[in-house]
Amino acid sequence: MTRPPKRSAAPPPGASMPPPPAVPPGPPLPQQRAAGGAPPGSPSPAPRRTAFAEGVDRLRAAATTEPGRLRIIGALLAVLVLAFGAVTAWQMNERSAAADDVLHRSQPLSSAAADVYRSLAEANTAASSGFLAGGQETKTSRDRYEKGVRTAAEGLVEAAASSDAGSPAAQTITRLNRLLPEYKGLIERARTYNRQGFPVGGAYLRYANEKMQEEMLPAAEDLYTRENQRLSDDYADAKPYPWAAIALGVLALAALGWAQHRNYRRTNRVLNHGLVAATSAAAVVLLWLVVGHSVARSDLNDSYDHGVRSLNALHEARIASLKARGDENLTLVARGAETTKVGDETYDAYDFDFEKNMTALGKGLAEARRLADDEAGSRPVAAANDNMTEWKKRHASAREQDENGNYQQALDLVIGGKGATVECFDGVDASLAEALGHEKDEFERAAGDGLGAMRLLPEGAAALAVLGAAGAVLGIGRRLSEYR
Repeated sequence: MTRPPKRSAAPPPGASMPPPPAVPPGPPLPQQRAAGGAPPGSPSPAPRRTAFAEGVDRLRAAATTEPGRLRIIGALLAVLVLAFGAVTAWQMNERSAAADDVLHRSQPLSSAAADVYRSLAEANTAASSGFLAGGQETKTSRDRYEKGVRTAAEGLVEAAASSDAGSPAAQTITRLNRLLPEYKGLIERARTYNRQGFPVGGAYLRYANEKMQEEMLPAAEDLYTRENQRLSDDYADAKPYPWAAIALGVLALAALGWAQHRNYRRTNRVLNHGLVAATSAAAVVLLWLVVGHSVARSDLNDSYDHGVRSLNALHEARIASLKARGDENLTLVARGAETTKVGDETYDAYDFDFEKNMTALGKGLAEARRLADDEAGSRPVAAANDNMTEWKKRHASAREQDENGNYQQALDLVIGGKGATVECFDGVDASLAEALGHEKDEFERAAGDGLGAMRLLPEGAAALAVLGAAGAVLGIGRRLSEYR
């Protein structure tokens, strides 16, 4: 039987404890690492590498093998095709939106601003014509005046609804809305005094005409100019070629062609179905982009050259004819009370303005006739020109009678029935209205065709790009499967 070992006896009281055995140094404790780091003399640990650097190393290592290279090529092809589709969709969406604004927003607003200008001039002309008739103002002239004022007010409401609050256009509209009631009040006072036979009626009419010519028509012209500038800006956004998308498309096709050539050299296989599908999708998008935008650009140019420019020339000609008619009437109303001096010569102020506006009318008609590209557009312009020529002859006869003191004969030659200048003016106005209707239809047709050529292109490009990217990935995946 084995005895247990003897337990050492406890040291007597007062005896000293022997020193503990020496412990070899070990790694620092966590508390030591937190407090002071590695012990002195130990080598410093290597800095930890970033995830990006590690990813680059893995990518470099993968590129040394054929499967790795194929994966990189497939990813790059997919990204390139998707980028091509995304940029195409973005750029064509912007151009399509601008073309839609040209057709449905900018040009209608430009025409509305021109109608405001024309309606104000028409109301002023009708008011002077009614005044010349004396107390027996005709229903036709009264209705024409009311229609002009009403059309101008409606045009201002439409323009106000489309303008930005606080913009210069909105301020111009506010000013015109304030001036229009003031003008109407002056015309009603002129009519009231004229019916009573008081000469002060003529002074009120001249004051109303001065407010129209010096304040209202310049403000309306400023509004028209601003809306035309907005239209030009929309054209500038819709027509430029999408060069970024085209460049990406060419690059994507080049990369896909290179990938297929590389595949042929390594496998001696002529076609890879996935890469062929991706190439076909990219080629369709690029062809659709170039042809579609070229057709749209051509149609938009046509809508501007033979639509907007023709409409502008016709609007200016019609406004000039209305202003000339008002000056002709006021020449008889004022009876020489208003004069203007040019050099050493003194002229009747309204007759001088009549000649100036008739010159503007002639220039507008010549420009409109030059821009007309078919018989339906040139025929009414030619008719307006013939009426203008006859109008000048009859006006010269009326001025001769007035200067010889035959006021009634001059009045009959201006507002009378057959053979009066009013016939020629009405002929000019009717012909210009017909030409405006035709050119508006031409604009809408050409601008609509331009918008139609870009329709569905953004959506189609995005869808085909996704299909192309999928084809590229599947094509490369088919090659990768051969290494498994």
